[in-house]
Amino acid sequence: MKQDIPEDGTLLPLMEEFYTIQGEGFNTGKAAYFIRLGGCDVGCHWCDVKESWDAEMHPLTPADVIVENAKKYPGKAVVITGGEPLIYNLDYLTSKLQAEGILTFIETSGAYPLSGNWDWICLSPKKFKAPRPDITPFANELKVIVFNKSDFKWAEEYAQSVSAGCKLYLQPEWSKSKEMTPLIIDYVMANPKWEISLQTHKFLNIP
Repeated sequence: MKQDIPEDGTLLPLMEEFYTIQGEGFNTGKAAYFIRLGGCDVGCHWCDVKESWDAEMHPLTPADVIVENAKKYPGKAVVITGGEPLIYNLDYLTSKLQAEGILTFIETSGAYPLSGNWDWICLSPKKFKAPRPDITPFANELKVIVFNKSDFKWAEEYAQSVSAGCKLYLQPEWSKSKEMTPLIIDYVMANPKWEISLQTHKFLNIP
């Protein structure tokens, strides 16, 4: 998957990029430029962007071009997501973005080594490929997708591995939201260290 991608991160498999409103987690409601990189082997069966999994399907794009595109918009925050963006070395891309005064946010499963310079790290661990223990202490936000009742116990296990200041979110998986949202409401009221995250962009009908 990585054979033609330079290890210095100057070329990255870009699936899509777009300017929108952040829909989930701590930064919900903020204008942000989204950069979705192709390539993922975590394999969540409920993933809503499975077309991102095969990096070979997405053109290798100079990181400098991505930065120039991000600079065009008034919102000075970038969300790097995937796929699983930490498959790649993100040091170059994030340093260039920050040099332009753009905040750097990432959403990652934590399954690969941490690279890049980040203003906000959202760790969204997946059962299919567990996060590396050397990443969890750096998470600013732990966002656990709740697909079934067993995910509450699993979320608590990861809450033990993040820092004391890490924000804790439970988010219903979209296709199971009618079933899971009432359970999450009850859980958060009983365990108020957690907060609810909703995919507000889907309610707003934006990317």
